[in-house]
Amino acid sequence: MNRALFEHLFAVKGIKMTEQRWIIIQAVGDSRDHPDADQVTMRTKAIDPDIGIATVYRTLTLLADLDIIQQHDFGDGRARYEIQNDHHHHLIDVDTGQIVEFKDAQLEEIKSRIAKELGYDLTHHRLELYGRKKQNL
Repeated sequence: MNRALFEHLFAVKGIKMTEQRWIIIQAVGDSRDHPDADQVTMRTKAIDPDIGIATVYRTLTLLADLDIIQQHDFGDGRARYEIQNDHHHHLIDVDTGQIVEFKDAQLEEIKSRIAKELGYDLTHHRLELYGRKKQNL
């Protein structure tokens, strides 16, 4: 991850990039599992034991407000986080909680067409699918 890019994003907003904030950004950005705040706290404490859960919560809120990270609610009662780096959607396995990321060009075209037909310019959106893995017969 490019620290200079994140420092620039903070500077544009007039916010200081601290070492603790950078560690939290890395903990979220290096994750493949959409961690919740408790998981982010455990991962940051492995690097800097002085980072407390309150700092993690405040920083996650700040990063979400700055559109640096995206907060998700996948129906398990925990806010989960990921870095805003590319547009994709999620399929959540209702039995295991596994989160599968996917992209689909046809789906993007359909969403744009629907918005246009209804007289809107699409500014942003989120799509989450929930399902159960088919059992082999």
